[in-house]
Amino acid sequence: MKKIPFIKSTILLLSILVGAVSCSDYLDVNDNPNDPPISTPQLTLPVAQASLANLNARSMTYLGQFMAYNWATPSNWSANADFARYNVTTNFFSTIFETSYVDIFKNLTYIETYEDPAGAIDYSAYKVISATLKGFQYQYLVDLYGDVPYTEANQRGANTTPKYDDAETVYKANIDALTQAANLALNMPEGAEDPGSQDIIFGGHMDEWAAFANTIKLRMLVRLSNTGQDSYIKDQIALINANGAGYIQSDVNANPGYSDASDKQSPFYGYFRNVNTNSQTDRGDFTVASDYALDFLVDTNDDRLSRIYAPAQSGGAFKGAPQSTVLPGSGFTSNDLSKVGPGLLRSADQDQPIMLLTESLLLQAEAIVRGYIPGGDAAAKELYQEAITESYVYLGVEDPEDSAESYYTQDLINVNWDSSTDKIEAIITQKWVALNSTSSIELWIEKTRTGFPADLPIPVESDGVRPVRLLYPASEVARNKDNVPTQNVGDAFTSNPFWK
Repeated sequence: MKKIPFIKSTILLLSILVGAVSCSDYLDVNDNPNDPPISTPQLTLPVAQASLANLNARSMTYLGQFMAYNWATPSNWSANADFARYNVTTNFFSTIFETSYVDIFKNLTYIETYEDPAGAIDYSAYKVISATLKGFQYQYLVDLYGDVPYTEANQRGANTTPKYDDAETVYKANIDALTQAANLALNMPEGAEDPGSQDIIFGGHMDEWAAFANTIKLRMLVRLSNTGQDSYIKDQIALINANGAGYIQSDVNANPGYSDASDKQSPFYGYFRNVNTNSQTDRGDFTVASDYALDFLVDTNDDRLSRIYAPAQSGGAFKGAPQSTVLPGSGFTSNDLSKVGPGLLRSADQDQPIMLLTESLLLQAEAIVRGYIPGGDAAAKELYQEAITESYVYLGVEDPEDSAESYYTQDLINVNWDSSTDKIEAIITQKWVALNSTSSIELWIEKTRTGFPADLPIPVESDGVRPVRLLYPASEVARNKDNVPTQNVGDAFTSNPFWK
């Protein structure tokens, strides 16, 4: 996707906003955090988009990578012990819930409800973008937490203790909102304001927003595949077909003008590399490959190996570790193990992926296998192979088309389509490979939904059960105790999402 030029005022506003957000503003969404009386959707949109990109690039990807057993921690660091022990508490990754409401929904609702005082500007395009991104993020909140505030949320000071809505109700409300957003995107009122470069994802191209809304909706519908609602799913897919926008045709990326400067690096890159020197951060040193992930890539002769992971500094070989806090002191230090690879850490100004084309193609393939989309085995196979090829392209594998074909034509289960007796397992396994370090939260959620990859390890220091959800943050319990559903620590392992 074309990179949006750097906008100095946008970056300045992002920096101001980060410092302005505080817990006391929780769910106070109609005030602009910078200057409520004078803000406009033009100023607020890139802030909301950048915040969503940042949360998904960092906290949600990091969590997903460990829950999907793609990363581990070397023996010379004490970080990440909660992952090795599956110590899920009310303070574990609470930023996902908090940032979604305090920041992302706050700004998106401001955009959605804004009316030009003079009545001269039509902000329909901004409302499409807001509804689409809300659908994207609400889906994850439901997937990770279950019931969440929705109908009474985002009401500023009018209601600071919103009720919690049923998870499935929130899902379907957002499916409807995505349907409406796609239709509006394709039927803009004459003279509607064009977001242009203020839209740091699609540059104001509403046909692309319609396709993205359709793709998010498809992901939510596929999530419902185990709920016995096939008629509902097919009816909703018929609505996608009716609007004619189809699904995304390229990777969905955000870029407000990332650069190699303080607080301006692409968020995933900045997690692992320092400004200017490009030397590794502490996180870059204590985040290493898991043995399982490396072994899978090696055993399947996957050329993506050297793009997803880097050779160890000591010895130059690819080596991973189990998720454990008691690794040997020798042979398992950060210098002995592989770290995040060059196909993922390219430059400080790299685009931040929101959704890869690979994921969309695999979603469509699964929908065909399940009978939601016509085409049969041949169409599903074509999408599956195209998805793998697009993954090779994204990661920068040399001669990606030929390399991908050499890979997926091997007579290996969950690699070769025809050799795989369970097509859903093959699709989810390839998603686990392709989304490594991008939309990694998907991998944990898909493991919960499908059980694949089937032999994904569980840390030996845990109680032997992988978590299926997060717990409501302690801060939210304190603020909204009369409405937060009652939980205990065990619910993180036993209280499955409604669609399970």
